[in-house]
Amino acid sequence: MPLRNSFFAAALFAGSVAVPGQTTPSAEPPPIKPGDNLVVEGVPPVPASLADEVWRYTEFRSASFSSWHPTRHEMMISTRLGNVAQAYLVRMPGGARTQVTFYPERVTGARFQPKTGDSFLFSKDIGGNERFQIYRYDFADGSVTLLTDGRSRNTGAKWSRDGQWIAYGSTRRTGDDIDIYIVGARNPKTDRRVLELSGGGWQVADWSPDDTKLLVFERISLNETYLWLADVATGAKTVLTPKGKEPVAYGDAAFSHDGKGLYLTTDAGSEFRRLAYMDLATKKTEFLTPDTAEVEEFDLSEDGSKIVYVTNEKGVSVVRLFETATRRELTGPKLPLGEVSGATWHKNGGAIAFTMGTPRSADDAWSWDWKTGKLDRWTTSEVGGLNPETFAEAELVTWKSFDGREISCFLYKPSPAKFPGRRPVVIDIHGGPEGQSAAEFIGRDNYFPNEMGVAMLFPNVRGSTGYGKTFSKLDNGMLRDGTYKDIGALLDWIATRAYLYASRIMAQGGSYGGHMTLAVAYLYSDRIRCAIDVVGPSNFVTFLQNTSGYRRHLRRVEYGDEREPAMRAYFEKTAPLNNAAKIRKPLFIIQGGNDPRVPLSESEQMLGKIRSLGTPVWYLMAKDEGHGFAKRSNRDFEFFSSILFMREFLLQKP
Repeated sequence: MPLRNSFFAAALFAGSVAVPGQTTPSAEPPPIKPGDNLVVEGVPPVPASLADEVWRYTEFRSASFSSWHPTRHEMMISTRLGNVAQAYLVRMPGGARTQVTFYPERVTGARFQPKTGDSFLFSKDIGGNERFQIYRYDFADGSVTLLTDGRSRNTGAKWSRDGQWIAYGSTRRTGDDIDIYIVGARNPKTDRRVLELSGGGWQVADWSPDDTKLLVFERISLNETYLWLADVATGAKTVLTPKGKEPVAYGDAAFSHDGKGLYLTTDAGSEFRRLAYMDLATKKTEFLTPDTAEVEEFDLSEDGSKIVYVTNEKGVSVVRLFETATRRELTGPKLPLGEVSGATWHKNGGAIAFTMGTPRSADDAWSWDWKTGKLDRWTTSEVGGLNPETFAEAELVTWKSFDGREISCFLYKPSPAKFPGRRPVVIDIHGGPEGQSAAEFIGRDNYFPNEMGVAMLFPNVRGSTGYGKTFSKLDNGMLRDGTYKDIGALLDWIATRAYLYASRIMAQGGSYGGHMTLAVAYLYSDRIRCAIDVVGPSNFVTFLQNTSGYRRHLRRVEYGDEREPAMRAYFEKTAPLNNAAKIRKPLFIIQGGNDPRVPLSESEQMLGKIRSLGTPVWYLMAKDEGHGFAKRSNRDFEFFSSILFMREFLLQKP
């Protein structure tokens, strides 16, 4: 078995087929050859034996719910059985996953036609460039029709209630601004612009019950959003939430069953986003849930009588049920501690589907029938034949930061029976920055606590979501370095734990987490062993100048505006690029060549500076990836290389 897997690994990355008999069982197979799509610098050869050791952890899969069939108890899901995620049909709980799309690129957003289910929409980009195109797949003959222009970025496709039209946002006109378009589901030539808009934060939220109006979001920042009502025929739009003294954020929003009001989530007058109802005639808003936890999402039943919603309670999801007529909460499902998303009613009004993952269970598609209380698991994603009961549970831990504020994280601890004594530590910092680490399945990262004896810490530093709007604003603009100090306080906390090795710490993170990793690498170089930066901005000035135009304004609101002299000076002072001389520990930089969010130049300039200083640096760039690696072959090589990096720089004794 190990020999076969070594041949498989070598063939997978070299693009060739191993022929039995070309080597002897005692011979060591050649190192894994990276594909021509990968730029690999400084990384030592990856031995085929490493793939043999870790291969089961690369076989982990996950599945997510995409859409209910409108007339049958069937669902569309997204999962990866090959190199990238595709759309699959599942006809019953635990049933076979029937693949429907077959592309070399990932497929996302599969949504059944809402009346007949005879077709579905999906989105696809090329090489991670995020210039998504919208397609219609017809079950009758398997044909696929392109509905968008094939060049611009097209997002947020929403079926009309009658299933005849699709509304979506597109950067087609300027490349930066997102306008709202509609197109006939059966005729791409009917495509027309409904709203010409300014800015990159526009998105369709819902169609009115009679399909004559659109509910549209305008997002200025995480903490400031506006809702607009637009006439489909004329394009006339009216703001429903005018600007007040304090910015207000709105999350989900949908028309009520009778079209006379809206259900929405908002933090108006609150710390958390609450579920609320707005009367369209009076614009009066009624709050339906308490100001105690973030309502992350909701969905209204077909008859408008009930709402399913998901609250975020310190990184744990709770699914709740609400009756609209009586304004009372009903009994929801009892679920294990974990993360839930995509809760959606079936049109029959009984079943609710969602995606759920726990620390010991990969993301899978589930449904719960509120009438019978029956909980069904539609998919059971594979974990390489391993026993998931051996995976570490998520333990919530807290510490006090520099200003006395309590910061929390989830700890995944190796088994003390298998790995006694102090353990090395990886601090894994989430992206966003409007993100949150939750009690979730960490996938192939289970290899680190399970097989390497490395403790994993997933902190939620200031600026993370799920802890109220005050907390989420604590990293804005020139408050950014407070997040770096949160990690410094975490390093202090680690030093007080008898089971953690304070002299063996690695920082890692992706996107904004990659930036945080670079900041930690220069601020606390004497307190960490090494760092892995994945698609992280190295200087916010150059990042904001070069990120895609449709994102630039939103990012300036969060990070600060580099065109303002004081803000620019702060960016230059704190930029990891300008502090690279302080990075004295090995660094691994990982980047996608087509990244539209954090462009390749951010990693290249950091790589060049670190090299010029003589600090050890590894570099991995995938020409066919964007903001993170989506293709299985690329992810595997990244995983193998990261393990080598950790073995050499984290696990070795001083």
